[in-house]
Amino acid sequence: MKPPIPDRAADPVSDAPIVNLPNALTLLRVLCVPVLAVLLVVDDGQLGPARDAAAVLFVLASITDLVDGAIARRYGLVTTFGKVADPIADKALTGVALIGLSLMGDLAWWVTAIILVREIGVTLLRFWVIEHGVIPASRGGKLKTVVQTVAIAMYLADVPLAWWSTVSAVAMALAVILTIVTGLDYVVRAVRLRRQPASTSTRLGVHRG
Repeated sequence: MKPPIPDRAADPVSDAPIVNLPNALTLLRVLCVPVLAVLLVVDDGQLGPARDAAAVLFVLASITDLVDGAIARRYGLVTTFGKVADPIADKALTGVALIGLSLMGDLAWWVTAIILVREIGVTLLRFWVIEHGVIPASRGGKLKTVVQTVAIAMYLADVPLAWWSTVSAVAMALAVILTIVTGLDYVVRAVRLRRQPASTSTRLGVHRG
């Protein structure tokens, strides 16, 4: 049996103080959102230093999502604040980047819509099944996050290479495909979990992904 995929929101809450390193990193990621928005409107979003800075900021902020969860699990610093704020920070960061790219005409609105609808829909599904348990993280979902981050960063960056735009488009296409597939998978698993009595879900020790 494969080991479970680490997922901060699935970890039990500890009695750790709310002021800790993982929560500080999450808060830092939240603060990066308005900075990213400003960088995307500098010079009307034209390619240049501001766009490169936006790409770097986006990548670094995304990395903190991996770091804060790892630290929280390893040192028992999982808090309710972190479990709530972590996904909000992720969605806000991704949402601002995607909407900014679409507003500048660099990314089709339908791509932004598919990704954001999936993310919002998954959040609503989690609330829908919360009394029955939580859904295990899937490797496809983790892969989706990585590919999506790479694709957005590539669209944000100003790289003067002939092949850059083509590779960026391929990466974003793959991200969209993974978004749709993992989204549908989540719906199926949510429906199955919803059909189980709450007590059964608890005994099964289901974890969210």
